[in-house]
Amino acid sequence: MLITNARLITLGAQPDILADHALYIDGETIAAIGKTDELLTSYPGVEVIDARGQIVMPGGICAHTHFYGAYARGMAIPGESPRDFPQILQRLWWPLDKALDADTVRASALVCLVDAIKHGTTSLIDHHASPNCIDGSLDIIGAAVDQAGLRALLCYEVSDRDGLEKMQAGIAENLRFMRAAAGHSRLRGTFGLHASLSLSDASLRACADAAPDQAGFHIHVAEHEADQVDSLRRSDMRVVQRLDRFGIWRENTIAAHCVHIDAAERDLLAQRGVWVSHQPRSNMNNGVGVADIDGLLGAGLPLCLGNDGFSNNMWAEWKAAYLLHKVVNRDPRRAPGDQIARMAWGNNAALLGRFFPEMPIGELRPGAAADLICVDYEPFTPLTAGNLPWHILFGFESSMVTTTICAGKVLMRDRQLLTLDEKAIAAAARELAPGVWERYTKYAIASLD
Repeated sequence: MLITNARLITLGAQPDILADHALYIDGETIAAIGKTDELLTSYPGVEVIDARGQIVMPGGICAHTHFYGAYARGMAIPGESPRDFPQILQRLWWPLDKALDADTVRASALVCLVDAIKHGTTSLIDHHASPNCIDGSLDIIGAAVDQAGLRALLCYEVSDRDGLEKMQAGIAENLRFMRAAAGHSRLRGTFGLHASLSLSDASLRACADAAPDQAGFHIHVAEHEADQVDSLRRSDMRVVQRLDRFGIWRENTIAAHCVHIDAAERDLLAQRGVWVSHQPRSNMNNGVGVADIDGLLGAGLPLCLGNDGFSNNMWAEWKAAYLLHKVVNRDPRRAPGDQIARMAWGNNAALLGRFFPEMPIGELRPGAAADLICVDYEPFTPLTAGNLPWHILFGFESSMVTTTICAGKVLMRDRQLLTLDEKAIAAAARELAPGVWERYTKYAIASLD
């Protein structure tokens, strides 16, 4: 397949903007990049997509999300509004994940994958929980990702909040899926953990012992002060030090949030080579505080950008991160655009590359994954590699994404979904929603006692 008449934004280590260029896709990778007329001559008779002058750039990457949260949209929480994040967990998320069965696990994944394709997000790192549907749950999500044609790293969040039997089942599901997905070109698995506050010492030891040496973990860290209070009560150590004692911090480990870590914890994560993901919209919504992203990046941590189950419009996450840290610190120098780009482009792509090492991801060059989008953006000021982050922050909108391609397969063309039927998926999810909400309400009311 040949994409012609494009303005290529290459990203990568030395980003460039190439006018009137084309790229040739062979299988799942980019095989050649050059001037449109040159590639048309070199590759006659192949399928051609005319970009009509649009921008062609790598697809978005989300470093931390929760597909299963889809059924929370519009749902009422019984009783008074939760006053803090621990109550949000106890009265919203934990009753909701208990309410999921195989059908709703699949439906919640599919609606999020539709959203990702429409918003130009081609790779997602998901963190799943469904304690009454653990065995095979990652296969269900993986099949939905496969159907959509996207790329994903999946895990099951192990916790002992629902008992040791389900904790062990979560361990088994992670291990089974990591083996099952190892040979898939667009799916991989890692080892999910919920958070220090829902894992005993015995559970952490069981997870650390079970995980293969090369595997990392994907865990929430100090999203709220309650995680630190619990860790100090259990161990007289803060969260990062407690988890370090069990060998959780590995080079492939993802620590989500890290809102309430101190300098010593930050430095320990940096020493261990841990990846940290920042989710500004979720942090604002839950009222948990604001991570020190300037300090994290300054310490050399590879800080990434996720959405924690918000929409898969990653440019909205860019904008939230860019604005949040300025207003909280009352300092317009905080979280500059190039820093946001470093997180969302360079670090997200490098993190994904830990799990898909066979080809570069998140850049346009021969040999890289053919994960890309067409963006109908017509700048009215100069657009250069140097000022691109600020064009995205102040000019790009997700509605401008017209075509989404992952692993060389067209998933959306001229805003028409090709692999998923949005109306049918939404209708099926709506049909299941009353049952989910009824089960959720039963669990949520029980949590009030």
